[in-house]
Amino acid sequence: MIHLVRREALKSIGTLCECMSEAQTVRLSYEDGARAVELARESVESYVLHGQREQPGSMRDAFYNRTGAFVRLTSTRGRGRVRGCAGSYKSKDQLGHAIVDAAIKAASGDSCGSEIEPAELQNLNISVCIVSNQILTNDPLNDLVLGKHGVAVDKGGNHGWLYPTIPIENNWSKEKYLTRVCRKAKLSPLAWQDEDTMVTLIEGQVFRERPDGGSVQELKV
Repeated sequence: MIHLVRREALKSIGTLCECMSEAQTVRLSYEDGARAVELARESVESYVLHGQREQPGSMRDAFYNRTGAFVRLTSTRGRGRVRGCAGSYKSKDQLGHAIVDAAIKAASGDSCGSEIEPAELQNLNISVCIVSNQILTNDPLNDLVLGKHGVAVDKGGNHGWLYPTIPIENNWSKEKYLTRVCRKAKLSPLAWQDEDTMVTLIEGQVFRERPDGGSVQELKV
């Protein structure tokens, strides 16, 4: 029964990446960032345990701004594999709702192939990236700053993106990061060099739960 309700919760989200951008420049305080992570966890737990879409409720002022957001779920066990990552840098939704929708998609089987199970909830680390700016570039190798930028590529109807902290976590060069984004988009590894490929650098704030279970931290570039 929960799986049926989960499908309805997912239907209500729609296809995030198809939204036209009406983003506003948003800068969150630490308190707002901590609440963003808390809201993402509440949304994951509501979806996994009850198959329901969490409602943001009475939101902090910053959460009424319209901008994109990403939610990333990693396991605290073993090597900390990614269990889900979803969201969009293009959104016409209020930030609070964008966080909820991204959290649900990250927890669903649509993200990394298998849904988050209830037993996993206590072993998840949750991070949220709040989009503050989008930069189209024709020189990604020069303009890209590792750890600061997420990257999205678009070409011929193919689309892919990667979270801004991934190259630092994996010790990737700029070239490898761009190559991996292209592969995720099911493009040639060097498609980022093609004139007809649109490369977008995504700037934002990243807040995450501390690995030791302490308070939320904001990652600084």
